[in-house]
Formats: sequence, C-alpha cells, structure tokens
Amino acid sequence: MDVPSEMTERADLRDSLAAERTLLAWIRTGLSLMGFGFVVARFGLFLQELQIAQPRFIPSYGLSLWFGTALIGASVAVNLLAGWQYVQLLRAIHPSPASQRHSAILAVTTSLFLALVGLAMAIYLISLRGSANAGSLDRGEVSVLSTANKGIIDKPSNHSVEETVDRLKNILQSKGVTLFAVIDHSGEAEKVGMKMRPTKLLIFGSPKAGTPLMLASPSVAIDLPLKILVWEDGRGKTWLSYNSANYLQERHGLPQESLQAIAVVQTLAEKAGE
Repeated sequence: MDVPSEMTERADLRDSLAAERTLLAWIRTGLSLMGFGFVVARFGLFLQELQIAQPRFIPSYGLSLWFGTALIGASVAVNLLAGWQYVQLLRAIHPSPASQRHSAILAVTTSLFLALVGLAMAIYLISLRGSANAGSLDRGEVSVLSTANKGIIDKPSNHSVEETVDRLKNILQSKGVTLFAVIDHSGEAEKVGMKMRPTKLLIFGSPKAGTPLMLASPSVAIDLPLKILVWEDGRGKTWLSYNSANYLQERHGLPQESLQAIAVVQTLAEKAGE
C-alpha cells in the first residue's frame, strides 16, 4: 500500500526541521565555546600585561591564551562538523538535489561563516601575543611601578644574577665610578638558615656628582649613593631595579639640570642587562 504523498511531505518537513534544530543547537554550542575561549584568552593576555607592569607579584605562564585559543579552535571544528552533518541528513531526507540546496544554503552558510570568524579570532589572538612579546622586548620590558608611587624601574637582564653583578662591576670600573658596597641579601639569609632567591644590592656613586645634589637638596642624601638591586624572580628571570630619576627629582625637589647626574643609573642597568 502506497503512503500518501501529503504524509510523506509532512514527514520530510518534520525531519528537516529536526535536522535544522540540531544544527542550530550545535551552532549555539560553537558560539559558546568561541565566546568562552575569547574571554579566557584575553584574560591570559591581561595577566601577561600585568606581569610586565609588576613582575614581582604576578606569575604568568601564558597557558590561558593557548587554552582559550584551543576552545576557539574547538568551536571552529564544531561548526564545520555540524554543517557537514546537516548536509548529510538533508541528502538522506530529500531525494531531490534542488530541494537539498534550497534547504541547506542558509544554515550551512551561517555555520561556515561562524567557523571563519572563529578561525580569524584564533589567528588574531596568536598574532596579538606575538606582537605583545615583540613589543615588550623592543621596549626592553622596562616598567615603572607607579601604582603605589614607588618610583622603581625594573629592567630585565639576559644573564644570571652573578653574571649581571659581574658585568655591572666591570662597567662601573671602566667608567671610574666608585663601588662602595655589594650587599648579598640572599647570602646573608643563607647564613642564618633561610632560603632566598639570589638578591644583591650594589651601592655606587661619585662624590663629584653627588655632592652638588646634596647641596641643592640635603634630603637626597638618604637616597645616595645610587643603588641597583639585582634579583631573581620566581621564574628564574633576573631583573635590575633602581629608583627613577624623575621620582628622585620630585621626591627631593631637585632642579631639572640635576637629572643627568642621577639618570646615569638607567644607562648602567641597560648595559649590564644586555
């Protein structure tokens, strides 16, 4: 007994609508993965920027960015597979190729469009991370911790603490700058049975350059001689930290022409960290 054509058409319509609902559900899943992945990736980039600004306190390993990008990649796969599965279902439901194309064109186009958006988003995040890293290297990753108005500048070093200290000593000697003391904080901690990452403070200066500063503003003597702290963070990265020349000028009310005498510390730190 033949099935009435009207019943067949209704069955085909119900099957088509069910397949379309399934596709839309997968598209929503893909959108959720894409949105959540983007949030996670951007949070990872935010932590990296915070790490550059405050390298002492915020450890960041970049996992959030890759995890978020992986979620976006999963959303691309979901949209592509959902579109492919929808086309296969339509082929099974509709014997006519023309009706297949008419039913699938909008849904499959939407699925492909979202997959392309996800792919572009993943490429954008990866390129953004690369440009951020390159930019931080070009800037020398110098950061002023101005949040607490401490006026401290942190400069990364390409060497260990010991090597950086030795390089700084040689630079000071070659420029005729007196090295008054090297305080080994980590070494002193070890003497009393405590563990501390390598941390050394170098105190140096020149009476010829420092005396006019103290005559102009006697309170600056509390920050003189100049100091550079060489220390290692929790990731094994070496940093050189010193007082900003602008900070010292504002703190002690030094005249503008005195900046050159205290700004030399930046040049010394950059050369030692190269």
